[in-house]
Amino acid sequence: MTFHAFNPSAPPIVEISDLRVAFDATPVLRGIDLTIARGEAVGMVGESGCGKSVTWLAALGLLPKRASISGSVRLDGEELLQASRRHLEQVRGGRIAMVFQDPASALNPVHKVGDQVIEALRLHRGLKGAAARFEALRLFDQVGIPDSARRLGAYPHELSGGQNQRVMIAMALAGQPDVLIADEPTTALDVTIQAQILDLLQQVRRDTGMALVLISHDLGVIGEVCDRALVLYAGQVVEEAPADLLFSRPSHPYTSGLLAALPRIDGPRKNLATIPGIVPHPSELASGCAFAPRCHQRALICSTTEVRLPVGGQQLRHRSACLLHGSTPARPDVALA
Repeated sequence: MTFHAFNPSAPPIVEISDLRVAFDATPVLRGIDLTIARGEAVGMVGESGCGKSVTWLAALGLLPKRASISGSVRLDGEELLQASRRHLEQVRGGRIAMVFQDPASALNPVHKVGDQVIEALRLHRGLKGAAARFEALRLFDQVGIPDSARRLGAYPHELSGGQNQRVMIAMALAGQPDVLIADEPTTALDVTIQAQILDLLQQVRRDTGMALVLISHDLGVIGEVCDRALVLYAGQVVEEAPADLLFSRPSHPYTSGLLAALPRIDGPRKNLATIPGIVPHPSELASGCAFAPRCHQRALICSTTEVRLPVGGQQLRHRSACLLHGSTPARPDVALA
């Protein structure tokens, strides 16, 4: 078995620059910058509505026509936002695969799961007949589905939630992708099955050398699986750091609030900390820092000055979009004092 180590100095396989998305002129992504190296595991965290899933749906051309998209998404240096529909269909599932959070709705209920995996093999690798069936069996074995020969003939409703999620991962791996996007892959699964799915993703990443993007609300999952983590809020990245550094020394008040809300298993029992309010609707964003209305550390300047993540990508190990923690205004002519 080949072990593929992540090389942080390797050229990025995915480069997303100033990605912006608006629905009916209402902005929902407000300038996402993200790079992913081959073999790297990157986590994306934040409350619902922060833009985690929309980032990748936009990158892969899966948003409805009413979405207005600008910026740049490059795969191995090749621009995807202006790519033809035919080329995007080759990229989706072939170069970049996505595992959605609800396998019950992602799988077709009237087709056998084996046929759905075989269809992915036909589309992305040209396999047919006995060769496709043999490869489907191998994929089922790889993702840990027991009695794989019999399970190929099962319908989604005949399998458990964890088994259906493994089928989804098998379908994603059918195209031998360079990047796997796992969007809340452990939602609605019990903790034992969650651990098995996460172990599976890590093992596949080590065996194949693919990059992994893990979208999750669970900070513990991100800390266990990922090399680097991005925290999103209101359509922007507000903090980016190696996962261990993010957990030990969070810089942005929003990240600190998320970590403070985690229950502790040691020490005395006490009420969990909460972040007041909710993520604002994209049409109701106030001027200045989007998190300022909920931030207990806010100053007057936070409500009047837009802030951006410092430029530097992975050359800056820890970046935070906070005026009070070393970031810079979006307009360089605005003073901090």
